[in-house]
Amino acid sequence: MSFHVNEKGFYGNFGGAYIPEMLYPNVEELRQNYLKITAEESFQKEFHDLLKDYVGRPTPLYFAERLSAEYNTKIYLKREDLCHTGAHKVNNTIGQILLAKRLGKTRIIAETGAGQHGVATATVCALMGLQCIVYMGEIDIKRQAPNVARMKMLGAEVRPATSGSKTLKDATNEAIRDWINNPIDTYYIIGSVVGPHPYPDMVARFQSVISEEIKAQLLEKEGRENPNYVIACVGGGSNAAGTFYHFLDEKEVSIIAVEAAGKGIDSGESAATSALGKIGIIHGSKTLLMQSLDGQITEPYSISAGLDYPGVGPMHAHLFETKRAEFISITDEEAMNWGIKMSQTEGIIPAIESAHAFAILDKKKFKPTDIVVINLSGRGDKDLNTYIDYFKL
Repeated sequence: MSFHVNEKGFYGNFGGAYIPEMLYPNVEELRQNYLKITAEESFQKEFHDLLKDYVGRPTPLYFAERLSAEYNTKIYLKREDLCHTGAHKVNNTIGQILLAKRLGKTRIIAETGAGQHGVATATVCALMGLQCIVYMGEIDIKRQAPNVARMKMLGAEVRPATSGSKTLKDATNEAIRDWINNPIDTYYIIGSVVGPHPYPDMVARFQSVISEEIKAQLLEKEGRENPNYVIACVGGGSNAAGTFYHFLDEKEVSIIAVEAAGKGIDSGESAATSALGKIGIIHGSKTLLMQSLDGQITEPYSISAGLDYPGVGPMHAHLFETKRAEFISITDEEAMNWGIKMSQTEGIIPAIESAHAFAILDKKKFKPTDIVVINLSGRGDKDLNTYIDYFKL
């Protein structure tokens, strides 16, 4: 069984391109060109040079000594928080901006929830001198003010999405609307492994640099390429896709995807898509989706702006359905406590998204001989206000 995308854009039962006819030319242009362009030697050289000299890759694979001692197992942290802009998001925006340039596009649009993808998109647009418009839910604009300021400093225009729940889903709707209206000169940089094919595959490929590095780094540190476990948080799922990518077909590697339970799976305020979702279509892709009995998309909730997406990328839906990955949900409270715990045990303040992944250590027993790699997908400065309010710091 393959865990990678097929030529029709499906992962098992999930994926595809369910799009309005107006978008067909844009998506088709991408689909026909993305593999060819990204395989070119000049593309690969420019991509890897920028990852090295601009983003600061490879990011370290750090042995967390105190954490390992406490949990009696070997815990490594993949330090994506050390990327330029503070999270893994930039790996993908660099790949997509190079693609956009080669397709002759001059205007870039993006959607963002927590603002990290918006910052990463604004960053590469500034780097390449291209116009940048970022759609962001009105509520997210309020709760992620520092990232909004960053985007503006980088020269991007931030447009509020005022419909629906005024969060990520609505920002995505606005971005798609913009793209339909400006098909010729505009390139839409999607920030996660969601959307119509080829986006989920393309984003996963650009992020797969994470698992590629993990293999090389483990070989150097442990004399073997494969850990026993790879763990990452999942909202739409790009950091997880990148962390899992080169291990998907390695049967001996257990994959754990960590979702946001919010205030509890049954609380009505949750973003645990695998537990609550049913098959549906969102933003051009068939996947697991939180919806009401009559098929209306229900509002997800998580204290972390980056995890409250009502669906999950089709690759992850397939990993869940085939049981290739184990999905575990973590509540706000567990994640927030781990934010403090990581800060005080390892001297690393994690993004609240990433803190969800660490909370697995209290849920699952690992053997002393196990090698456990957890993706630390982003740093916590964007979440300081949430931490301050939550813990009355």
